[in-house]
Amino acid sequence: MSAIDISFDLHGESIPADYPHKLWEALLRIAPALAASEAVGVIPLRGPNNNGELLLPKRAKLALRLPMDLLDAALALSEQALQIGDATVQLGQGKTREIQPYPTLHAHLVVGPTDEVEFMAMVDATLATLEVSSKLICGRHHRLNIHEQDISGFSLVMHDLTPEDSLRVQYVGMGTGRNLGCGIFVPYKVISGLE
Repeated sequence: MSAIDISFDLHGESIPADYPHKLWEALLRIAPALAASEAVGVIPLRGPNNNGELLLPKRAKLALRLPMDLLDAALALSEQALQIGDATVQLGQGKTREIQPYPTLHAHLVVGPTDEVEFMAMVDATLATLEVSSKLICGRHHRLNIHEQDISGFSLVMHDLTPEDSLRVQYVGMGTGRNLGCGIFVPYKVISGLE
């Protein structure tokens, strides 16, 4: 079980704020092989929202997390233009980055039940299956409508992870919707010793 991150400089002014499905479609137009695995994830983009547009910072990057065997397919995105809704953005050359173990990880949205108790029970069951031990902080509830699909869940912080467990969680993720930016864990500021 292994995965790798690949990032591209992202040149453009803005993209639609409801970009996840449109971005995924744009990626598949150039690299259709990415659809072969549900493990391919798009790390969520960050930026201020302005009248339905997500404004891209000067050093914006598009980052994907994917199985090693799809790396060549992802590299085909290098130097390509993406049409995301009405916006066009230009990608730079793809750069790979090995996933590193961090003791604290955060996912912006893990898809699951709308009830927090049920959600945490799902998280506990998933971690038991992965044989991962972690302390957990359940964050805000999110409800998104992406391409006429209602997606609901919570943000989640995992802390006090061993290096092995940290890598396992980052490789596998949690829940569904990886291609829409859900269930992908990235490093977070260190939290330790919380009870």
